[in-house]
Amino acid sequence: MSEPKPSARFTTSVGSIRRRKRVTLIYRLALAAAALTFALFPVLWVFSASINPTNSLVGQPLIPDNPTWDNYRKLFNDPVNPFPRWYLNSLILAVLVTVVGTAMTTLAAYSFSRFRFGSRRALLQAVLLIQVFPNFLNMVALFLILQQIGARISMFGLNTYGGLLLVYWGSTLGANTWLTKGYFDSIPRDLDEAAMVDGASPWQTFTRVLLPLVQPILVVVGLLTFISTYSEYVLAKVLLTDKQMYTLAVGLNAMVANQFAQSWGVFSAGALLASLPTLVLFLFFQRFLVGGLVAGSVKG
Repeated sequence: MSEPKPSARFTTSVGSIRRRKRVTLIYRLALAAAALTFALFPVLWVFSASINPTNSLVGQPLIPDNPTWDNYRKLFNDPVNPFPRWYLNSLILAVLVTVVGTAMTTLAAYSFSRFRFGSRRALLQAVLLIQVFPNFLNMVALFLILQQIGARISMFGLNTYGGLLLVYWGSTLGANTWLTKGYFDSIPRDLDEAAMVDGASPWQTFTRVLLPLVQPILVVVGLLTFISTYSEYVLAKVLLTDKQMYTLAVGLNAMVANQFAQSWGVFSAGALLASLPTLVLFLFFQRFLVGGLVAGSVKG
């Protein structure tokens, strides 16, 4: 029996490779379709509820019989539930906490990473230990602290954005400082020494050399801080009592808190609009989320 010619064996192997690639592509497309369906189905369901005129989630079809935009109009024209004001409150608080909190986190992480001072290790351990306990365990203490502060400085007391900002800023330092410090530690100290040889001060080294290199971790910390502040409910519910000062999470919950006046259609419309800032931020900053900017910065 004669053996197959080399050209025939080559053609068979090429055909086998093409079939394997085709099967692999089909598997990947099927997996991607399943993942997209799993991720987008809740969003489609909420959107369907927002255009459903029955204003109920019981027996709701994915495609309503008589879709309408009345729930969105009610959302912006309701004098009892000022949704635009809640939206603005959440955005302002989230932006302030993100900007100031990320700045404080970056300075603290740089200090712990580059400077050696007394009680440095003890402070790092204390920061980590404090973050082990969730905020709701400190609720009574935070309430009493802000009550006493408000008796002396009214802008930082209960039912004020100043008091809520103080609590939010304090809660962002722990884990974010450790995360950013680890990224600073991965940057070679040769860069600091080279900058100092060129006459740069520690502040110039930080702002002009190190800060551009830590952009990926700053974006991650900023996004995590924004999302956690923007969607936070427990602290805002306890510390804010005026309905005009509610954040989005507290305000939307108030819409469906009364069992005799539940507005699930309006609630769904508000929840869908509330997700837009986070979506826009992820789309805009996704190119910064990939690390590795430090690689190759120092040549041996």
